[in-house]
Amino acid sequence: MEAILSANNVSYSYISRYQKVDALKNVTCSFEKGKFYAIMGRSGSGKSTFLSLLAGLDTPTSGEILFEGKSLARIDRNRYRKYDASVIYQSFNLFPLLTVLENVMYPMELQGAKRHDARIKAAELLARVGLDESKHNKFPQMLSGGEQQRVAIARALASGGKILLADEPTGNLDSANEKIVVNLL
Repeated sequence: MEAILSANNVSYSYISRYQKVDALKNVTCSFEKGKFYAIMGRSGSGKSTFLSLLAGLDTPTSGEILFEGKSLARIDRNRYRKYDASVIYQSFNLFPLLTVLENVMYPMELQGAKRHDARIKAAELLARVGLDESKHNKFPQMLSGGEQQRVAIARALASGGKILLADEPTGNLDSANEKIVVNLL
């Protein structure tokens, strides 16, 4: 089966305190559609950096990322992130001025969904991650870390991307909610 996403000799460097840091060196791998993959390593080994490159949020220093055989450097990365690559961020990145429900509705509305339809799907996704209606009109800062993480997961699923990139998606969850989320993903 052909890879939906691949990295070919990807390296990434940055300058920190006047020194060059090689976060990634010549990473080559591919990911097939419909399969579940885990990128594992110690803290500071470049996992989040690699996910950021796969999501098109940053550009490799060298090498290339391919989505459906096309280089991310040659396609509209905003469109890629809007329609193709859903991301669950380690730090959640929820909008503090939007309610829980509005945070999950946001990617669907950005894609052109009608508000009513987005509201229904958002409520369904929140239920699937174990957040009932009593949480829908709260703001993210009113929730626990685990609840915020589940909102971020529901939001990533709402965008319906062809690929889902998750940076420690269960890091703030208790064991019961971790099982729910792992089964959902």
